[in-house]
Parts: sequence; C-alpha cells; structure tokens
Amino acid sequence: MDPHKYCADRAARSGSSFYYSFMFLPQPRRRAITALYAFCREVDDVVDETSDTEVARTKLAWWRNEIASVYGGTPQHPVARALTDVVGDFGLPQSMLEEIIDGMQMDLEQNRYPDFESLLAYCHRVAGVVGLLSAKIFGHTSPATLDYAHDLGIAFQLTNIVRDIGEDARRDRIYLPLDDMTRYGVRPADILQGRDSESMRNLLQFQIARARSYYTQALDKLPAADRRAQRAGLIMAAIYRRLLDEIDTEATRVLSARVSLTPMTKLWLAFKTWLKT
Repeated sequence: MDPHKYCADRAARSGSSFYYSFMFLPQPRRRAITALYAFCREVDDVVDETSDTEVARTKLAWWRNEIASVYGGTPQHPVARALTDVVGDFGLPQSMLEEIIDGMQMDLEQNRYPDFESLLAYCHRVAGVVGLLSAKIFGHTSPATLDYAHDLGIAFQLTNIVRDIGEDARRDRIYLPLDDMTRYGVRPADILQGRDSESMRNLLQFQIARARSYYTQALDKLPAADRRAQRAGLIMAAIYRRLLDEIDTEATRVLSARVSLTPMTKLWLAFKTWLKT
C-alpha cells in the first residue's frame, strides 16, 4: 500500500478531532501532518493495546530504530516511509520524534504523577513536542509561534486527560496530579471506582480551568502574522475548546463515559474557524 494512503486511512478511521483540521490544508502540508499524526497513533497504540509491558518496550524500541531509519536508512513501516518523504521538506528533527516515543515510554513506567510539574514533563513529550512539529509543518515566520504551538499542545493534552479519566482509570492510570487530588479531598480509589461527589466535581472544575488557561496562554502568544498559516491549529483549538465546554456541563460524566462532539459539530467548527482566520 502507498504509505501516504495508509496514513490517510489511519487518520480517517480514528475519528479524531485533529482529522477535521487536516482537510483544509494544501496537499504537501496535509501529507506531512497526516504522517505525523499516524506516527503518534501508532506509538500510542503500542502502550494502550499491548498488555505485556516488556512486549510494549520491545515495540517502542523497534519504533526508535524505524525513526533512525527515516533519517538514514530504509524504514519498513508505511508510516515511517511516509515520514521519510516529509521530514526534510519541513525540517522535522529526529530528536523530536524520539522525544514523543520517550513520552509513550513514560506510560510503561509511571501511572501516577505527584504534582503538576511532573505531569507537565509528560505533557511536553507527548503533546508539546507534537505542537512544535505541527507548527513547522503549517509554516511560521516568528519564533513566538513555536511557543504558541507548544502551549496549545499542552492544552490539548490537559483536555484529553479530563476527557479520558474513566478510560485511564480502567487501565490503572491516573493523570490528575496527586497533590491536586489531596487538596480537593479526592483519593485515587475514588477515581478508580468512579465515585461522584462534590469533591470530585470541584477537582474536575479546577482541571478544566487549568486547561482553559493554557488555551488562553497559547493563543495570546500567536503573532498576527502567522495566524493564517496556523489555521489548522486554530481549528483544533476551536474543536477542543468546544469539547471542554461540553465536558464542563456535567464534568463527572467522564468517570463513566467518553464525552465527544458529533462529526457535524466538528466539521462546522472547522469550516467556521477556517473562514474567519
């Protein structure tokens, strides 16, 4: 199969909000961001879908070799072959792709985070770095745009953490900082068992507010000169902020169900944001 078709099919099947922002990009940039997204999905699935930790470590090590081959060899996987076509054109560093794998490796070694600072290190690897790579693909003229893209990636990950609390708990993972939980009187067992309470609602409201602050912080850093080039990222932000608003209407739903937007809502937000940016 053509490697770029493989990546496009992978992105389409995911139903991800990110897919809707790719639709409006010119072909070369769309191919590049789709390859990057497919890579992120592949290595994330290694962690989420492999029950044996040692097997997962072996698979991530294999992916490290594949990324090395992207920059100086002959990669085997269609996603890696697609990346080979685009990393040079958009200046995507090998070290950043390896750092994403480092973030996935953290999930094999750590399922609790004592404070926000330690969580932020994880978010940087699995999302902030993806934001930086995405900004390079979309195009930018100012270094400040990279700061925006990094913070926007953090905002997306903080949103995912709130959205996926129940799913992560069923894998014995808790990404909410333990010191935040202690401050609001929520124990790990309360999350693992999905207990609704006023304390839980207050904790989730705090996490939602923190995610919102990162969207504001990110968007305030985006130079006007690069807004048009970064429209795809702004589409993602519009969709994810709407998702956060939806979660906020009844935050504790995330303990037992996945909150999502309809494809029509995502497409409407994408089209609306593209037109006004």
